[in-house]
Amino acid sequence: MCSIQYENKYLHQIFENIQDGIIIMDQSRKILAMNPSAKKLTGWLLHDRVPYCSFCETRLLQGNENKCYLIAHDEVPYFLSDMPTYHGKKINVEMSTALMFHDATTHQKEYLLVLRDQSLMQKEKEAQLSKKMIQKLIEAKENEHKRLAQELHDGVGQALYSISVALQAIESFVNNTRIQSYVDEVQEELNHVMNDIKAYSYQLRPQSIDRLGLIATIQGLMHTLEKSNPNITITFTTTLKNRLPSLMEINLYRVIQEALHNTIKYANATQVVIELIDMPHKLELTIRDNGKGFDTSKRSAGLGLKHMEERVNLLRGTFQIASELQQGTIIRASIPKEDHLL
Repeated sequence: MCSIQYENKYLHQIFENIQDGIIIMDQSRKILAMNPSAKKLTGWLLHDRVPYCSFCETRLLQGNENKCYLIAHDEVPYFLSDMPTYHGKKINVEMSTALMFHDATTHQKEYLLVLRDQSLMQKEKEAQLSKKMIQKLIEAKENEHKRLAQELHDGVGQALYSISVALQAIESFVNNTRIQSYVDEVQEELNHVMNDIKAYSYQLRPQSIDRLGLIATIQGLMHTLEKSNPNITITFTTTLKNRLPSLMEINLYRVIQEALHNTIKYANATQVVIELIDMPHKLELTIRDNGKGFDTSKRSAGLGLKHMEERVNLLRGTFQIASELQQGTIIRASIPKEDHLL
């Protein structure tokens, strides 16, 4: 008896909470029962008659065939059409029906009608398509960065180095003090340009991430930033021992790079702590600072935070940020170590 009560209780909970609209109607399409989702979706009321969909309104009938396609065929597992709602507009729905009760004496029939809003599925498909487009754009951007960085380093960088060597050779033949001073100025300017090219190449894509991996590249970034920003201390701890797939390494690096850039530029922090924890099925990244914090409700205006979130989404991970004014900021990302990412 208890088992039957529990079963009825769970069936009632399913009926009340399922997102699909569920309607019980008779053969005249009079609504005998409906769940909250059906009422919210259509606006119909109990004892109303289910209106004909756009397909049934215009279809050609065979003899005495019921105008309602669903009732005419008793059971239809899948059917798409536009259905009028109480508010006058039509919604695109997936419909299915099943004959629930048939009295052989009175020929009374009752049908189960299930409605699923296709607009929600369409929005979900559009969101998935948008996400894939963002993923492809990020991948294309990184590939282009890699190509440009290689060109700057191996092409422009090497050409400038050759010019520098040639200038040094020319200096040995210069006896005029005025000309020597000019050559020295050219050599100094050339050194500045070579350093700029090296910095631009590193910003586009550090070569160390392909040769040495994520950990060494993060340490190199920390050293560079602390050298140019002596008022900030960056601490990095990790349990990661092995190399990660290239896609994971470059995107995790970009998240950390963007976070540090934001901290230095906006937070006025003196300490940043980065933790990268390797777990059996995921990576946990935490970045916290003691800066001035900000109002997270206004974070949509920050492109840097949006870009970090997009990169974590690219890795099918989750991204969270917590911050309070004068209380610092904490960024957390959880990245699954899925086989298809390896």
